Amino acid sequence: MTFNTSSLPQIGRRGFLAGASAIGAGLLLGAGTARAATPKTGGHFRIGIGDFKTTDTLDTTSNDTKFYNISQFILRNNLVEVAPDGELIPELATSWESSADATTWVFKLRQGVTFHSGKTFGPEDVIFTLNKHVAADSTSAIKPFLKSIVSVTATAPDEVTIVLADGNVGLPAILTVPAAAMLAEGTTDPLDGNGTGPYKLERWQAGIGASFSKNPSYWKEGRGHFDSVELIAIADPSARTAALVGGKIDAYNQVDLKTVNLLKRNAGIQILSQASKAHYVFPMNMTLAPFNNPDVVAAMKYAINRQDLVDRILNGYGTVGNDQPISSAYRYYNADLPQREYDPEKAKSLLAKAGMSGLKVELNVSDVPFSGATDAAVLFKSHAEAAGITIDVKRVPDDGYWDNVWIKSPLCASRWSGRPTEDIMIGGVYTKSAVQAGWNETSMQDDQLDQLVLLARKELDETKRRQMYFDMQQIIHERGSANIFAFANFTDAASSKIAFDTIGNDWDLDGFRAAERWWFA
Repeated sequence: MTFNTSSLPQIGRRGFLAGASAIGAGLLLGAGTARAATPKTGGHFRIGIGDFKTTDTLDTTSNDTKFYNISQFILRNNLVEVAPDGELIPELATSWESSADATTWVFKLRQGVTFHSGKTFGPEDVIFTLNKHVAADSTSAIKPFLKSIVSVTATAPDEVTIVLADGNVGLPAILTVPAAAMLAEGTTDPLDGNGTGPYKLERWQAGIGASFSKNPSYWKEGRGHFDSVELIAIADPSARTAALVGGKIDAYNQVDLKTVNLLKRNAGIQILSQASKAHYVFPMNMTLAPFNNPDVVAAMKYAINRQDLVDRILNGYGTVGNDQPISSAYRYYNADLPQREYDPEKAKSLLAKAGMSGLKVELNVSDVPFSGATDAAVLFKSHAEAAGITIDVKRVPDDGYWDNVWIKSPLCASRWSGRPTEDIMIGGVYTKSAVQAGWNETSMQDDQLDQLVLLARKELDETKRRQMYFDMQQIIHERGSANIFAFANFTDAASSKIAFDTIGNDWDLDGFRAAERWWFA
């Protein structure tokens, strides 16, 4: 398998990205949409971020919040980039190819690129970065996907060769995520912002904000237009809206969908909404009572009215979920799975079977996972009453939600932005490896699912690989405990003074790259 800049369409068809561009046409723009053919330079770009924590760091093995992820792409580059149209394109790698069984990968590296410190980027940095993720004590989010690495070696001054114990046709896609950003060899400081990216770190205050200045020697032509960039942590969605309307910021993520239609009427604001791979979920931890009982888990799934949540919480900016994380935005979406419908009587029957009629559970929630999460929990509570289930909605502090509540609570609210491929989404969240890495929010451990994940990574036959991912979705739908009620649009807002070209939909704020790709009109 080979990749070069002249074969982009071919790579897309062969599935390296697994169809991330399938819904790229879903961009909805509000009043005052600003587009321009020729980017302009200059200005101070301020972004309000609604997902952060006071312990945020720049350590690439600590992939937690959007504040962290966006910062990585402001400061650093990856070997491979997801283009706005969803294709995989070269970034610090100029090309790559694999052996027929996808166990040996050769990446040609871009020459003449320097870190902010002045160090020249080279193979030693790739080796250092990847080894950091697979170290014995690493809890990196991408460790489950890289742990099959046997060796990473410099095979030329501009080349690294990665040898895997098991084939993985999706390796280039794995190397696009923020956690895979390239570090300079020897980096040890978790707040070291040294990178090859479009901006340099000036200030870092976790939970408050960060400032960046333009990298005058940035190697990527036509990118990094602003003189400076500032990230501002703003937890409350109403406060983010007020800051944009009042001219205190220029853009923000996670628009409050209860008020999005009012915001669209403002001629100075543009709403950027795209169908995406993001999903909203009430995960049930299968290792904690009462969700260690499969009948209780199934009852909770039948006790939620998904369409009502999409209509009233997402305000139509999304589609109904079906208790598995792969949406129609993915290449291998299983459209044949029967939709689980709201059925309180069936939920009652399942609870009676489990000997747990009149079930009472606590749902821990804040609006950190997604705007409207608390309202969604209250609505779920009302749905569940018809099934004889009492849900005690407990509002918990925003600060520390991901550290103190998520995964640790039997039942909470969560949101996933989706991942470039089915493998990264399923393998990174629903497997035993994901438990060990600290990312399996339901603690699901299923031998058949784990085996299918490993087999699909090295299966080159398209038809067989598709069926494997279909089977994985069915297993999670039937045996998992993720109450996935909606697939949500990425819905961000920006001043009409902001201009851009095609916006990527792999993550919000233009695939986390607004600071690099946007400019002032």
